[in-house]
Amino acid sequence: MHVLVVEDKRALAGHLGRALESEGYRVTLAYDGEEALRLGKTDAYDLMLLDIMLPRIDGFTVIRKLRDARMRAQAIIVSARDSMQDVVEGLDAGADDYLTKPFALDVLLAKVRAAARRVPVPEPRAQQFEDLVFRPHQFELQRGSRVATLTRTECALLGVLMRRVRSVVPHAALIEEGWSGDADVSFDSLYVFIRALRSKITHPGEIELLHTVRGVGYSLRSDTC
Repeated sequence: MHVLVVEDKRALAGHLGRALESEGYRVTLAYDGEEALRLGKTDAYDLMLLDIMLPRIDGFTVIRKLRDARMRAQAIIVSARDSMQDVVEGLDAGADDYLTKPFALDVLLAKVRAAARRVPVPEPRAQQFEDLVFRPHQFELQRGSRVATLTRTECALLGVLMRRVRSVVPHAALIEEGWSGDADVSFDSLYVFIRALRSKITHPGEIELLHTVRGVGYSLRSDTC
């Protein structure tokens, strides 16, 4: 797995790079947002570790622009900004996980291993439910003429929901299957990803397909089911 580490503090970047290389990963370092944006657009990486407070372009803008450019790599934000608002903004921007500084190196490496285990698109062909078409290998969904790009985590979650269409999928099952059993993922983080996925599945005027079953989980079904 090829990891892009984006961190403006060179000593920390070097420390993270050496730790990842000792685990067998290929590592490239970037020290500002502009360089991260340029490298990320090459689609040569499987995972990006991204700081937020970067020179030239901040990390939120970097991840948002890369997702708009259809970057498929997983992204973990690693930042000293630890407010709930920052976490929500980072996940909404397109990150797959958020780790606050200071952190234990073992925790970071566990999250990287979880990312390496993640299999977000096991289904080989397009799947359809009602007027929703899911193309996992292309990281996209389509309703009518509208096409939306998905992150790896959104792909994994939608894959679970499509496999169990019309059933209620419990929170824990979505976390287990969507994040390959990463115990650090909270129900709050799941909610943020489901909210982002719902906004891509249903636009104003369209029939709602992704429903919340309060206190239990989520269900992919039409209003008429």
